[in-house]
Amino acid sequence: MAYSNTQLFINGKWRPGQSGKTIAVLNPATEEQIGTVAHADRADLDEALEAAAKGFKAWRAVAPFDRCRIMRKAAAIMRERNEEIAPLLTMEQGKTLAEAKIEAMLSADIIEWFAEEAKRAYGRVIPARGPGVYQIAVKEPVGPVAAFTPWNFPINQVVRKLSAGLAAGCSIIVKAPEETPAAPAQLIKAFADAGVPDGVINLVYGVPSEISEYLIPHPVIRKISFTGSTVVGKQLSALAGLHMKRATMELGGHAPAIVFKDADVSSAAKILAAAKYRNAGQVCISPTRMLVQDDVFREFVDKFVEGAKSMKVGNGLDPDSKMGSLANPRRVTAIEGMVQDAVGKGAKLETGGHRVGNKGYFFEPTVVSDVPKDARAMNEEPFGPLALISRFSTFDEVAEEANRLPFGLASYAFTNSTKTATAIGAAIEAGMVSINSFGLALPEVPFGGVKDSGYGSEGGTEAMEGYFNTKFITQTGV
Repeated sequence: MAYSNTQLFINGKWRPGQSGKTIAVLNPATEEQIGTVAHADRADLDEALEAAAKGFKAWRAVAPFDRCRIMRKAAAIMRERNEEIAPLLTMEQGKTLAEAKIEAMLSADIIEWFAEEAKRAYGRVIPARGPGVYQIAVKEPVGPVAAFTPWNFPINQVVRKLSAGLAAGCSIIVKAPEETPAAPAQLIKAFADAGVPDGVINLVYGVPSEISEYLIPHPVIRKISFTGSTVVGKQLSALAGLHMKRATMELGGHAPAIVFKDADVSSAAKILAAAKYRNAGQVCISPTRMLVQDDVFREFVDKFVEGAKSMKVGNGLDPDSKMGSLANPRRVTAIEGMVQDAVGKGAKLETGGHRVGNKGYFFEPTVVSDVPKDARAMNEEPFGPLALISRFSTFDEVAEEANRLPFGLASYAFTNSTKTATAIGAAIEAGMVSINSFGLALPEVPFGGVKDSGYGSEGGTEAMEGYFNTKFITQTGV
């Protein structure tokens, strides 16, 4: 599929913004413009809000069985179009074609899983204290949703919010990323082609702050879901709270990856290197702080460096590329600065550390060891192909370091001791802990953080809770 300009989708129609304004879309591997995306102004947002209000009334009346049927058809369409959609995602975001295909295919699994949950929105009967009294609690859709999604996983981040909302019976306005607009537009198209009624799904692009500041306070919107940085998430959460809007926040992380001396070091290094350099490290659950026990520190570093050096960096469309470009020049500047800061404070540069070439936003898979705690990268989320490896001696020491930062999204640990695994799983302050594997982000499991990494879930049955109101009904016979 050739890259084409992306339009807004409002009330069942693809169209440009009413102002005619557009935003350029660049290929991060070439720095060349490959298309444009329509720019929504307030008039477009008003039309989307009106459509979402009408769409909600229609969609909530659709039986859960029929919602499920339509959603499963959308999943089938995504699978059928995978070979066409994946190159668009690679061209606008930079990830390898193999990773793009996985993201597009996984979206179908997510849709199907939530489609089945539509049929399982169970209420309950509550035993009464006296005869002739009937007490029930029922689940009702919360209402129209405003969803705000980032550029690192343009399909995945939309499909979680969209699928959970539709399964619950909500309508939605998606503010998708302007840097990567075509892939999420194809997702929306799959739902539209599957038969979702007009107005139920609306897609807009524009100035993120202007759109969020208008949609969140608007009386039509009853829930927001945001994935992005902690700084922006706190601002949107505060705005939502000011207007009593329910919110789900999936924010930044800085995942510790703990390797105990009794772990399978080779396996740990292989798993963590693959996870670290996936999507060039631009992953909220990417392992960032490798904390390795003294006894196996050097062995782990050597094996991890070996994995980093095996990553062939290149254009994501090249089938030989194992790691694509960063998404924008901001990430290159940030990673360069973090490496220089860490080395300047005494860390050892094991491999990488430099931009690749003069065209495209490519950066070497980088490993820095013995990183002091006051290095910027040990306190700010790197969000790039930068692995930080530090050593520890005792369990208490590593538990303290794992919990030192205000983040609490993902975390990892490797050990062959059941006792240690149980203890570290309990000690880590995070929404997700994966031990001896990279077992996160499946459709059926919870996905979310604690502390400054947000609240609520975007996976598992827990994800549905944010899209329902619970209504209690009591009836006494007359």
